[in-house]
Amino acid sequence: MFQFGQWAFIGIISHLLFIYITWRAMLGMNFEAIIRKGRVTEARIFLLFIAIAIGTGVSRFFLDIVQWSGNLVYLF
Repeated sequence: MFQFGQWAFIGIISHLLFIYITWRAMLGMNFEAIIRKGRVTEARIFLLFIAIAIGTGVSRFFLDIVQWSGNLVYLF
């Protein structure tokens, strides 16, 4: 049971970390050309959702690689 709790904690931290990294990376891009004037709040919310989608996908990939590499001992 303790191991499930550890994986849950690692998963939460990983998701939040990768979402933050994605958000910071997206802030460095120039999206002003596609944002309408007066729609800054909506654009930021949309970029946040995009950051969540990308960050979660990267985090899931990272966690899968860690889990699969841990399961390689059962191959032999």
